[in-house]
Amino acid sequence: MKKVAVVMGSASDLGVVEKCIVELREHGVPFEVHVLSAHRTPDEAVEFAKNAKGNGFGVMICAAGKAAHLGGVFAGNSTLPVIGLPVSSTELDGMDALLSTVQMPPGIPVATVAVNGARNAAILAMEILALQDEGLAEKLIKDRADFRRSVLEKDREISEKYNTEG
Repeated sequence: MKKVAVVMGSASDLGVVEKCIVELREHGVPFEVHVLSAHRTPDEAVEFAKNAKGNGFGVMICAAGKAAHLGGVFAGNSTLPVIGLPVSSTELDGMDALLSTVQMPPGIPVATVAVNGARNAAILAMEILALQDEGLAEKLIKDRADFRRSVLEKDREISEKYNTEG
C-alpha cells in the first residue's frame, strides 16, 4: 500500500493533525508526518513534493493555518492528490486558511476539507488509496455501516426519551 504524507506548516498544527494520525493508524495505513513550511522552508517543501511519488507516497495531506499555501506548493510540484487541511488560527477562526487552501488556480487542484477537519482528511486519503486496495476499501465500508448504526441507536434513544404518544 502507498503511504500518506501528513505535512503540517508548523508544529503548532499538531493538535489538529493528531486526529488525522489516529485515524490512519487505526486503519493500518502507512504514513509519515513532517513539518515543512511553504514560507519558512520553501526549498525543502518543494523537494519533498517533487520526490513524494518516488518515495512511495500515494496522497499528501497538507495542514496549515493563516496564509495556508502549503497545499498549493505541494500540488504545484506533484501530480499526486493533495488534500488541504485548513487549521484555525485565533485571528480569523480559520477562514483565512480555508480560503488560502481552496482558492486554487485551474490545473492545480487541492481537495479541501473543513477547517480543523483532520479526520475527514484522513478518510479522504484512505478513500483515494482504497481505489487500489480492496482490504482498505472493505474497512471503509465497515466504518460507514458503524456510523449508520451509531446514528440509528442515538435516534432510538432520543426518540424513546422525548417522543410522546398523542
